[in-house]
Amino acid sequence: MKNLTKYILFILFVTFQFSILKSQVVYEQTNKSVYLFLERMADKGVITLDDLVLPLSREYIYEKLIEIDSFRLNFYDLNTVESDELEFYLKDYNLEKSLKNSKKISTKNEIQDSSITWNNFVKDSLGRYRLFNYESEQLKMNLDPILGITYGAKDGEAYKHWWNGAMVYGYLGNWLGFSFDFRDNHESGNSRDRLMEFSHRRGITPAKGYDNSFDYSEFNANLGVSWGWGSLVIGKGDLEWGFGFNGKLVLSNRAPSYPYIRFDVKPTNWLSFNYFHGWLASDVIDSTSSYTTLRENFNRTIFREKYIASHSIILTPYKGINFSFGESVIYSDKLEFLYLFPLSFFRAADHYLSKNNNDAGANSQFFFNLSSRNIIPNTHFWAEYLIDEITLDELGNPSTERTQHAFAFGFSNHDSFVENLSLKASYTKIYPFVYRHYIPTQTYESRGYLLGHWIGHNSDQIYSELNYTFIRGLKFNLWGEFIRKGEDGVVDDQYAVPQLPFLFGKNKHYFDWGISLKYEIIHDAFVSLEYESLLTSTEQENGAFEDNRSNEFFMSLNYGF
Repeated sequence: MKNLTKYILFILFVTFQFSILKSQVVYEQTNKSVYLFLERMADKGVITLDDLVLPLSREYIYEKLIEIDSFRLNFYDLNTVESDELEFYLKDYNLEKSLKNSKKISTKNEIQDSSITWNNFVKDSLGRYRLFNYESEQLKMNLDPILGITYGAKDGEAYKHWWNGAMVYGYLGNWLGFSFDFRDNHESGNSRDRLMEFSHRRGITPAKGYDNSFDYSEFNANLGVSWGWGSLVIGKGDLEWGFGFNGKLVLSNRAPSYPYIRFDVKPTNWLSFNYFHGWLASDVIDSTSSYTTLRENFNRTIFREKYIASHSIILTPYKGINFSFGESVIYSDKLEFLYLFPLSFFRAADHYLSKNNNDAGANSQFFFNLSSRNIIPNTHFWAEYLIDEITLDELGNPSTERTQHAFAFGFSNHDSFVENLSLKASYTKIYPFVYRHYIPTQTYESRGYLLGHWIGHNSDQIYSELNYTFIRGLKFNLWGEFIRKGEDGVVDDQYAVPQLPFLFGKNKHYFDWGISLKYEIIHDAFVSLEYESLLTSTEQENGAFEDNRSNEFFMSLNYGF
């Protein structure tokens, strides 16, 4: 712990030296609708967008919105809905606009007193409603509530989900950005699935449960600084790597958020570097460190430590073309400097630390991404490849080769057939035992949820989606997917040679489709209707499949997320 403290203090010291001269960073939540707008503009070639690694900073998003606005003024190429959406999203970045103009208002504090209001909604300097807004040379901040309720039914069983909380973010001077959000959740109904073991929905950590209900809480917080060619952030939140429409192969937001240190560098327009180190939840009890308490029959439970480190390089040899590659490592028990050091080669570091003893080693992965935007007009093509285990000396020998890998590819297209209509499709294939490990503290998971694609190993998925925007904020979505899932097997199967074939064991087939209508009335205030139908076919002993269908309908009203 002393070594960790020294490392963090060193990072903060270096960060402070940069920050005196430069600026700050606040991440935008990845579920905000502005991301879809920016993706659309990038796919159409209006802007270039560095969105392989998420989340993006609010200042970066604001710069991209200004870039789109400049394009509109010079080329008059946005349609009516896109122009309305641009105006709408620009109003959400009052603090970022104030930062850009800070030199002009540094001697004036006209906003400082007039913009403080509690207990009722007021408009900020751009006309966007806020619960609380404050802007001065020293401090700029927004505070908004988080409120929501969902009513629904699954196969005739009613359920309810309500949540409440708050979100605050802002900037201290010209060097520190901060954000914090939390929400308490309550779900009830016999049809609710608190484990969500095979679901695209986000994983949770239930705090307490009853016969037909359970509660849980969520929070994220970040402190960050940036300079002209990079940024450094510490906090707790979601990190994503790669592209994907209903699950991401390399790093998704399926697992509950976790603490991390993130470091990004972009010294030129053709090269960028990303690194992060995260503190995961192993859920594995350390029996040797656990101890008795003064209360009879109660013990103090200690869990094994678990971490992830990841870094990647993104190359842009030509406008619209990106090639990316990187590696990650899951390790446990104690912090290691070689994984805290961004320029380490993790696989070689593992060999050094373990002395080439597999039982003492870590779990490493390699991954690659190729992306093409607007090379074919209005279209984004992407492909990803993940290597979890490979035996190079036995490669090509089916009797002894043991290769555990996965790949995904997809595309999105906008306006080619109907204005304001977007089409998306992808295919994902994950071979047996990807993400798995025989040491339970080194699986590719946190809190029991996969860090990668939620369908897990020994499975594949075909996914397609259609989106249509009627007017600003009113969006229609139709989606469908087909998933094949083999058995999990046992630990020893992972190391068998020859390796087990794809989709080994009895299979399950899932045909899932849904439809939704969602309207963002004002910023972050939504009303939505959604329907989902799931057909599950389970293979029997005789090879036949037994079908089971479930239907789900729900309506939601929420402010914030």
